[in-house]
Parts: sequence; structure tokens; C-alpha cells
Amino acid sequence: MKLTIRPLTPSRWLALEALFGKSGASNGCWCMYWRIGPEYHKRPREKNKRALRRIVKQGPPPGLLAFDGERPIGWCQLTPRQDLTWLNRKQALEPVDGVPAWAVSCFYIRRGYRRRGVMAALIVEALKVAKRANARALEAYPVDTARPGSTSNLFTGTASTFRRLGFRTIARRQPSRPIMRHDLKGIAP
Repeated sequence: MKLTIRPLTPSRWLALEALFGKSGASNGCWCMYWRIGPEYHKRPREKNKRALRRIVKQGPPPGLLAFDGERPIGWCQLTPRQDLTWLNRKQALEPVDGVPAWAVSCFYIRRGYRRRGVMAALIVEALKVAKRANARALEAYPVDTARPGSTSNLFTGTASTFRRLGFRTIARRQPSRPIMRHDLKGIAP
């Protein structure tokens, strides 16, 4: 696998479409869940797609795309936490403190590329991008699959992967859903 990771810019929109497919990944979410909440289920998928495209056009890039050569194989949403309205309103995940953190809030990895390190590579690049943007910290809201009752819906990533990459748990309001953070002071841009 020849892995490269690039920001989602307007010129890479077609690559995202190719990755997400006609349905828009994750039941037509088009990575709008943390922005608008369950409302994304109630509106046409095309509206979610248009909303994300508008965000991409306005900039800055709202996430990262992973490629195997020219083929798009992975995505992670990466943005200042303040841009994710629903995340900030969800009681179990509301902000822990006043640190102006960025968030890596969801992933989509193409079938056939899962469990091959694509998510970890996206996280490593997300740390660098957030550091270059002068963020003080990068947060994540993964599933702790080691805890009883954890979901198999892993679009937010797995706690074990974040832990391996230096994230620490700063809050746990639900047993299987930690809030994890990486201080960006020691990260090389």
C-alpha cells in the first residue's frame, strides 16, 4: 500500500465522493452528524452532501483523505471542536474544560483497507495538521471496545488506537465512551 494523506480541498471533492459512494457513507451522513445531530437522518442524503460540499468550498479543509496511490481509501473529520455544534451539545461529550481543542471526530475506511493502519495514519497526520493550525490540543471521542456494552459502530475510532498514539483519557461520562486528548506541545509540525 502506497499511503498518502491530504486535506479535503475543493479539488479533492471527487475523491471523497468516490470513497463515500452514492449513499454518502454511514447511512448518508456525509460527516454531518457531529454538526447537526440526528437531524441528518431526517433530511435527504443529497442535502447532507451539499452541506459538506459547501463547508469544503468555504474552507479551511474539514478533514483528511487517505489514498493508496490515487485511490481514496480513508477519511477523518478534523476541525476545531467549536465547529461541531451537536458534539458540544451531547451531554456525555460536552467540553471538559476551556481548552480550545480541535477534534478528530469520525472516520470512514474503505472495505478491504480496514485493520491495516489507515486510521492510525490519519490520526498521526491529524496531530500535525492541528499543531500547524496552532491548536493547543486534539480531542477524540472513540469507543472503548474493552469495556462491556461498547458499540460495534466504530465511526469515531477505537480508544486503543488513540491510546497507542499518545492520547490520554480526560473524562469518561459513559463507560465505553472516553473523551481523549493529546497535548500538541511536543508534536513536530
